[in-house]
Parts: sequence; structure tokens; C-alpha cells
Amino acid sequence: MSPVRRLADALFQVALTLWVGGLWSIGYLVVPTLFNTLESRPLAGAIAASLFEVSGWAGLGLGIFLLLCLLLRQGLAALRTLPFWLAALMLILTAVSLFGIQPLMARMKLEALPLAVMESPLRERFSTWHGISSSLYLLQSLLALGLLLRLGRSGGR
Repeated sequence: MSPVRRLADALFQVALTLWVGGLWSIGYLVVPTLFNTLESRPLAGAIAASLFEVSGWAGLGLGIFLLLCLLLRQGLAALRTLPFWLAALMLILTAVSLFGIQPLMARMKLEALPLAVMESPLRERFSTWHGISSSLYLLQSLLALGLLLRLGRSGGR
């Protein structure tokens, strides 16, 4: 294998690790820790929202990079592979959250002021969107697991 191919494979693995690791560590370790540690739920929510936004932008970039790597490595044949479509679905869910759900929830928080959104008339609507967001995040996490398992079996091909 050429040095360029080894470097490309290594960058692919690093990008995949950052995306999936960030997704899991923020969603299932950091954010629950914030809510269990901080006395202020609105503060924990604000920090969590910021972390999810940063994670979303990172996921967008890393997901595009991974899809491009797969296309460059396999050409159009990549479109017939499960790893390509798992990564594409993860990318779509990232975009839906980043450009649709997160701004909607942020707007509800602003509309609720001076109250915290969970103490306002928007509580039920916010809870519904929070549930949708959490469900999509879980789906994205499961797709990531499938991607890791599939790429592990195929040696990254």
C-alpha cells in the first residue's frame, strides 16, 4: 500500500473516530453529567445546546469528509455500499438537527423569556421537540454503531 493510501486510510479512521466518539461522549456522558451536576437546569440546557451545536458542525464537516473519502476510494461503487448510506443517513440527521430542530428549540427558549422554557406555556411544545431531537440522536448513534461494525468487518472498505 502506498504512503498516500495509508495516510488517507488513517485520516478516514481519525475522522470516523472523532465523529462517532464526539457524538457518543457528548450525548451520553457530558450532557447527562451537566444535568446531574449543575444546580441550574437552564444553565445545563444552555451548555448542552452549545455542545450539540459545536458537535453538529463538526459532524457535518467530518461526515462530508467521510463520504468524499468513500467516493474517492471506491468511485460510484460506493453508492452501492452499506457504509456509504449509513454515513449519509448520519449526515442527513446531523443537518436536520443543526439547521431545523436546534434553531427551533433555541427560538422557543427566547420566546419563553423571561421565564425558563420549561416554566413557560411553551413547555409541552419544547418537550415534544426535545423528544424528537433525542430520538433522532439515538437513531444517529445506532447508525454510527452500524457503521463502525460494518467498517470493522470490511477493513474500512
